[in-house]
Amino acid sequence: MNILILGGTGSIGSAVTAELVAYNHTVTGLCRSDRSAQKLASLGAQPWRGDLRSPASWRAALREVDVVIQLATSFEEDMGAVDAAAIEAIRQEAHHRSSPLRVLYTGGCWLYGETGDLAASETSPRRPIPAFAWMEKNALALLQDPKVSSCIVHPAMTYHEDGGGVFSRLLTQAATGLPLEVWGSIHTRWPLVHRRDLARAYRLLAEHPELCGHYNVAAQNGVPLREILDEIIRRHPHDGAYVVRNRKYVMFKYGIWAEGPTLDQQMRADKIQTACGWQPEISDFTQAAF
Repeated sequence: MNILILGGTGSIGSAVTAELVAYNHTVTGLCRSDRSAQKLASLGAQPWRGDLRSPASWRAALREVDVVIQLATSFEEDMGAVDAAAIEAIRQEAHHRSSPLRVLYTGGCWLYGETGDLAASETSPRRPIPAFAWMEKNALALLQDPKVSSCIVHPAMTYHEDGGGVFSRLLTQAATGLPLEVWGSIHTRWPLVHRRDLARAYRLLAEHPELCGHYNVAAQNGVPLREILDEIIRRHPHDGAYVVRNRKYVMFKYGIWAEGPTLDQQMRADKIQTACGWQPEISDFTQAAF
């Protein structure tokens, strides 16, 4: 298939791009810089110069593809408006087609809010944190559009071997001998997935246009931060010291998006396993490189 990926050079996007290319899909990736273009080319994708903020710069690319994957976000104050404009451009292009355009849109576990002892499924109520509440509106626009065949993908907290992903802050602190900074509580639980397993989920959903709706992707429903810290300490010469930062502190220091990692969450992924046979190769983060 011909696939356009928005955000194809990011932490998750680069893995998705590599996965799609490995399975002989023709991938075009949006990029703003020479560096991003070179990265896409090295992954086997065709760079398309443009800016997510300017849909006119990449709308022509939509006419050549079977699938669009939206993985891009700026983490800036207007990220919701930028995303809405991108989704509107995709929907406008879809209305010129004789058959629905396949679109994979990225939500995330933070859209479920606190779940505590209950593991969120796709039918669970979503209580998104304010920083990303706009995702619900944009996702709904796709799901309700008859000219779009859409999946809303909800990744768990994602880690990887290239800097650690969601573990990166803790790994940096461990490597430099600083106290590990715990956001929220040492008992806070994170649903986890390795980015290679997540990339495979995106590929499988792209290859199954009959599958629509919400799909969670998690290899472990909820891992306590205490266990994550123990594993990081085991891998690094560290005295085990940590400091707990409450939600108000981290949101003030890092921005309102920082509420996400403070959430005590669990999330299950039975639906995608049944629908297309997705299974994580790494079902225990302690067995992975990061």
